[in-house]
Amino acid sequence: MGAHGPIPKRSEERRRRNKDDGPGLVQAPSGAPDDLPDLPDADPLWHPIASDWYLSLRESGQAAFYQPSDWAVARYAADLMSKVLMSERGPNGQLVAALNSVMSSLLTTEGDRRRARMELERKTDSPKLAAVRPLDAYRDLAGG
Repeated sequence: MGAHGPIPKRSEERRRRNKDDGPGLVQAPSGAPDDLPDLPDADPLWHPIASDWYLSLRESGQAAFYQPSDWAVARYAADLMSKVLMSERGPNGQLVAALNSVMSSLLTTEGDRRRARMELERKTDSPKLAAVRPLDAYRDLAGG
């Protein structure tokens, strides 16, 4: 897994698909998985941003791959984030860097997931298809 360098493009944006560049791509469905274990709720004493981040992991597609130890790391990251955000002295650069590293290890951003060769499938919007159908019907009536 390359943790440095530019973020790779999504698979549908790549031109060369025949180049072997390591292990295969893992595609997971987006949205919350159906079989999440019983997870502890966010600590009510956490900063609201830390609580929102922790709870958002439950709704993310990569949660399908999380093991209990990953959820423990997520709680640790949320607790650390809360302490950083509530600190009276302001954020410490080293602490913020450590927090970013922990969050990256949980593949919380699209860039982190692409570097790990994991993509979440995007849900397709059906209104786009509905908007095209009337045009097709019009073309059929117009004889085009």
